[in-house]
Amino acid sequence: MKLLRWAVFFVFIICSTNSYAAEKLLTIVHTNDLHSHLQGFSPEIDYRPAAVNTDATFGGWSRIATVIKQTRESRKNPVLVVDSGDYFMGSLFHMLAREEAFELRLLGQMGYDVVTLGNHEFDLKPAGLARILTTAQSKGRIPQIVFASAIFTKDNPKDASLKRAFADVGVKPYTVIVRDGLKIGIFGILGKDAAAVSPFAAPVKFRDPVEVSREVVTTLREKEKVDIVICLSHSGLHKDRKKSEDEILAREVKGIDVIVSGHTHALHPSPVQAGDTIIVHAWVYGKHTGVLDIAFADKKVKLKNYQTVVINSAIAGDSFIQDTIDSFKKKIDADFLGKYSLNYDKIIASTNKSLTMAVDESPVGNLIADSIRWYVNKYDANPADPESRVAVAIESNGVIRDDLLQGKTGKIAVGDLFRTIPLGIGSDDSMGYPLISFYLYGYEIKRALEILTSVQPQKGPDYFLQVSGLRFTYNPNRVIFDRVTAIELGSIEDGFHALDYSKSNKKLYRAAANIYNSAFLKVIGGYTFHFLDIVPKNKNGQAVNDLSALRVDGDKSREGIQELKQWLGTILYVQSFSDANNDGRPDIPEKYQSKQGRIVVETSWSPAALLANCSLPTYLALLIAGIALALVVIAIVIMRRKLAAAKAGK
Repeated sequence: MKLLRWAVFFVFIICSTNSYAAEKLLTIVHTNDLHSHLQGFSPEIDYRPAAVNTDATFGGWSRIATVIKQTRESRKNPVLVVDSGDYFMGSLFHMLAREEAFELRLLGQMGYDVVTLGNHEFDLKPAGLARILTTAQSKGRIPQIVFASAIFTKDNPKDASLKRAFADVGVKPYTVIVRDGLKIGIFGILGKDAAAVSPFAAPVKFRDPVEVSREVVTTLREKEKVDIVICLSHSGLHKDRKKSEDEILAREVKGIDVIVSGHTHALHPSPVQAGDTIIVHAWVYGKHTGVLDIAFADKKVKLKNYQTVVINSAIAGDSFIQDTIDSFKKKIDADFLGKYSLNYDKIIASTNKSLTMAVDESPVGNLIADSIRWYVNKYDANPADPESRVAVAIESNGVIRDDLLQGKTGKIAVGDLFRTIPLGIGSDDSMGYPLISFYLYGYEIKRALEILTSVQPQKGPDYFLQVSGLRFTYNPNRVIFDRVTAIELGSIEDGFHALDYSKSNKKLYRAAANIYNSAFLKVIGGYTFHFLDIVPKNKNGQAVNDLSALRVDGDKSREGIQELKQWLGTILYVQSFSDANNDGRPDIPEKYQSKQGRIVVETSWSPAALLANCSLPTYLALLIAGIALALVVIAIVIMRRKLAAAKAGK
């Protein structure tokens, strides 16, 4: 009996040891949506990467490099470093993307193994991305890029260079990495929403993320015989589970062990478990880095540990990476900013309060919208003709990318201000969105504002509009597309007057916006059953289909159109402010320290409030409600007659 007990004990020990030995560990360090934020922020003047616990900034790629290095040193098991896209577009560093490809080169130096492409990697059009890829490869090691979503045209020359670059640089749908006996398959995709906001990717199109993922996972599992499948998905997580694309992906596609998510800038301190799939998302701009420890045993992956590392001054930046970033800043100064008499760290203004963003009228939104109107009027308005001045300017929250924070000193540098409005490329193929101007009827101005009242609540915060040159009131309880109840044109300085937005008013009003938002205004009617049709016109009232023809020319003495770049207009506008405290620098005016009452919500269910100054959407809603009520009444009458007849028959 004693011998039997010892035998059982030894069998248990041997089985337990074998089971433990069979478990293989893997660590995944992940980031997403870094958006060229190579420096810690905000403001960057406070950033001290060589010191510890000395500032309140977040992010900084040299700090992320330290986390990567420390994670590798602290683990005996393999460590993979990945990114799920949008490492471009968001700071001055991306302005030389095609010539220098700073971001991809730096990711290679930091030790990233695999990355995918996000929608903003396509912002410079297929030819621009092609140049970025080939430039990066020619200047050093870059991570393996995986991307399974692209659909190239057969004969269109506009995407031919990108197709060649994919082949030359080795961009593949997936890659297989073997570490410590583990065979790991990694693939990359672009989500539906990300594809929808990639207008400059054309003529490249993108495959359905679920469809392409099923196909790649089948290949990885059945052909490549991998142990672990990792998806780098630029799709995102959402509070609304019906819109949470990566949770949908996990439910619809079996066989994905880990989804490293991006695109929605979501903050998730813990992984999201969707069935057998672990989903992680590390916020935005490098403010967090995720460290995921998983174990593989019995052909299954399980979560061992997850840490969201806050990237702040508790972490000293890697000196080699920071020296590289500093050299990139000098390149930006020499090759780009110098021609504007600017440099990256030049202090151009002061503020005694932070200007922040919100899904509401916001201080930084007001400033940027005002800068559009100011910049166009400065270069393209006739002082003798008041009608030539821009009356209204708009900006969307989706294009405003950062707050303007006071920091320790209240000093605002060029790099900080640029980060608030960094995106785009012009029709002249130079960096930055150009400003365009066009003419609208009063009722079309109302329709543009209805995007904020009716489209934004459905589509999300990116569709919230910041406005200049007007103030308006709306009631969110009114019929969709007819919620604006009053509009006044003007400003705090010049006063306001009511806008007649009835269709009988045939006066044209000059408006301005960047070309990206203008394109959205032009097509919004098609997404709103044509209730919000808006037709950009020239000053003679003729419709203009080609928005590039409406670009504002900053120098009519030169041939062609000298585009007014929005980012530069914002800087020049801030530089135009007066020096209120006599410190030798312009000061952000007090009016930008709080809301100005440009967007006022008046919630009411009273019939008068619901029906005052109503237009077609409300009339149709009343008609439909009347028909529905009539049908109910008719049904009740018929039912009563039948009941009466039935009783009479008895």
